[in-house]
Amino acid sequence: MRDGIRLAISEINASGGLLGRPVQLIERDDEGLNERGAQVVQDLINKERIVAGLGIVNTGVALASQRFYQQARIPVITSVATGSIVTKQFQPPQYPDNYVFRVSVNDTIQAEMIVEEAVERSRFRKIAILHDSTNYGQLGREDLERALLRRGMKPVAVERFNIRDVDMMPQLRRAQKAGAEVILTYGIGPELAHLANGMSKLRWRVPMIGSWTLAMSNFIDNAGPNAEGARMPQSFIAEPVSPLFSKFIRDYQIATGKERISVPPAAAQGYDSALLLAAAIRQAGNTEGHQIREALESLQNPVEGVVMNYVRPFTRSDHETIKSTQTPFIGIVHNGRVVFAYDEDRRRVAGK
Repeated sequence: MRDGIRLAISEINASGGLLGRPVQLIERDDEGLNERGAQVVQDLINKERIVAGLGIVNTGVALASQRFYQQARIPVITSVATGSIVTKQFQPPQYPDNYVFRVSVNDTIQAEMIVEEAVERSRFRKIAILHDSTNYGQLGREDLERALLRRGMKPVAVERFNIRDVDMMPQLRRAQKAGAEVILTYGIGPELAHLANGMSKLRWRVPMIGSWTLAMSNFIDNAGPNAEGARMPQSFIAEPVSPLFSKFIRDYQIATGKERISVPPAAAQGYDSALLLAAAIRQAGNTEGHQIREALESLQNPVEGVVMNYVRPFTRSDHETIKSTQTPFIGIVHNGRVVFAYDEDRRRVAGK
């Protein structure tokens, strides 16, 4: 995500910056910790005097820190965090204005795609949910259960694990005993790898379908061959299937010196969030927070991003760029990388 933001800002500055001045990135690492995230944002606002925020990967960090943006009337575009309530904490009419925006695929949409993939495309009827104990995992589990309930279904097993847990065998055995035909996941890479490796030890090979984090390199690398076939929603897949995708992949490689984009959706979303913010600042003609917010809610000119071409992506009442299951794709792990699971999605992107 950070590298995607850096790439966009370097391009903006190379073309003259914003309002006649170069953009300065002030970077902080929230370490995925809620308290640290809250401290970082207060420091950025009160000491660094930032005019806007970009980033945040972790849902818990977003929920703990974005209230400081709101109080300071400084807009933040969430590049990665997907918890469904991230953009809804400060909605009118309870609050006069909402300063929190997002470009990633929220968990309500992801859960719908995950359940659609498991139940409607794959015809599984016995579903297990395995999730971590963070805000991200708990809220994602709730979204999955609601998506199942809309189809008149309940999971046969719901199991929880903690961050840094390495032994998932008890949870897996209970899901196996319940007769689960597929595992739906909401966690992050390292723990998901332990799940996949635990299933291999049990010689229990049922499909894993989960949130976008199954595309993380620390899942794919740590699970090795046990990651093969895992499926997940993706806003961007690093296949050079269109000129736009090819250019972004090439520019990212040149800018970072890295052949591999470790988390492609995060990189693309980070890049797009910076482009959207830049467009709003140009439209506002200044860096006043309330005017940037108003510009974001009524962008006059389309913004060509990697994830999509943004045409009036936000409104006063809707601060999400991705509004339905039609925009993201289903990715699948194949030979150690994420590719399009369905040729029709690949063709759809190639035809853009």
